[in-house]
Amino acid sequence: MRYDVIVIGAGIVGTSIAWHLQKNNAQVLLLDKKCPGEETSYGNAGIITREAVNTKPFPRSFKEISRVLPNKSADIRYRWSAIYRLQRPLLQYWIHSSPKNVEEIDDEWATLIQHCTDEHEPMIRASGADELVSKIGWIELHCKSSSFEKSINKAVKAADKGVEYQVLSLAELQALEPNVNFTDYVGGIHWKNSWQIKNPGSLVKAYAKNFEAMAGEIKQSTVKNMIQTEEGWQVITDSGTYLCQNLVIAAGPWSADLIKPLGYKIPLFPMRGYHQHFKSTDQNAFSHSLFDVDKGFVMGTMDQGVRITTGAEMALLDDPKDFNQLETVLTFAKKVLPLDAAVESEAWCGTRPCMPDMKPVIGPASKHDNLWFSFGHAHQGLTLGPVTGRLIEEMIHGKPLFIDAQPFSSKRFDSNL
Repeated sequence: MRYDVIVIGAGIVGTSIAWHLQKNNAQVLLLDKKCPGEETSYGNAGIITREAVNTKPFPRSFKEISRVLPNKSADIRYRWSAIYRLQRPLLQYWIHSSPKNVEEIDDEWATLIQHCTDEHEPMIRASGADELVSKIGWIELHCKSSSFEKSINKAVKAADKGVEYQVLSLAELQALEPNVNFTDYVGGIHWKNSWQIKNPGSLVKAYAKNFEAMAGEIKQSTVKNMIQTEEGWQVITDSGTYLCQNLVIAAGPWSADLIKPLGYKIPLFPMRGYHQHFKSTDQNAFSHSLFDVDKGFVMGTMDQGVRITTGAEMALLDDPKDFNQLETVLTFAKKVLPLDAAVESEAWCGTRPCMPDMKPVIGPASKHDNLWFSFGHAHQGLTLGPVTGRLIEEMIHGKPLFIDAQPFSSKRFDSNL
């Protein structure tokens, strides 16, 4: 069968693209080696971060670099093999992280974030996924007065971009979450118009099921090759060859390798994350997801139990798992909540797709007609999936774009070709 569009990658980004296209009268095939929502989209902290109007730049101060270099921090770890292999994109990341560059990048980035909950809403409603969503916001916790004051100043500025927040004292934190031990903290910020998802993988599956209800197709296959012909694109997989007019690459951290044979050298680099669930009890029950800014981990109540999610580890895609960072995080998390029995025998490990200029790649390829890229959302794939889906659909169908997409074009990396 011939399709109007084939989307490669069934995470939150690819599934959202397929959903938008199918809803707008395209015949779409969604391809992935796994079922929808079973890779990176499963393992995140489960927050649609409406407040995330600022990017996360590379550390540039001597104090911050000195803190990270010993490789014992809870929030960020690295492997020398990854530093060596990724030295070029990391250097670009450092350059883009200058204060002047970050100011411009943040303004562009915020144009995506500002639409995140508005674009999730119709997909949640159509998919009957309301029970997975809690619209009570989440809480950012600070151990140091200095970082707390900086975050409050950022919150004041973020309010100009529609972010709703409340600064919380220790007494107010305790009133909101009586089971949590706030002894090590000086205060917090309640991000009020962000949403919590109690099972991110199930949300993606709900979107995928609704996509199928609209006559979209999903196939589990490993892509072997992609060939452009006069009639369109051939996608060769381990289960057969599929034909389409338009081809969308939304394969997260695997995207750069997938398009490399076509002549594209996009400086995508991986950032690994870990999580583990602990059994929910009356003693560790809490409502708002909690983010310890200084230690870089998130605690959230999920269907599977209390999920503890780490910050980032700079590691290559095929590197073996290393649970050291998670074990460090758990020593802090267990001071905040009683976490006794782990649910899984082994913690989860996954990889986030990151770009050196902190912006995703969204839009047409520069060397091929009817080839579209959509990857590099870093920590914000869950947040930005539906926004990206709408944007790609508008591009493919030649509609006016609801967001200026120029800052996210792959053409910014054409000098690498």
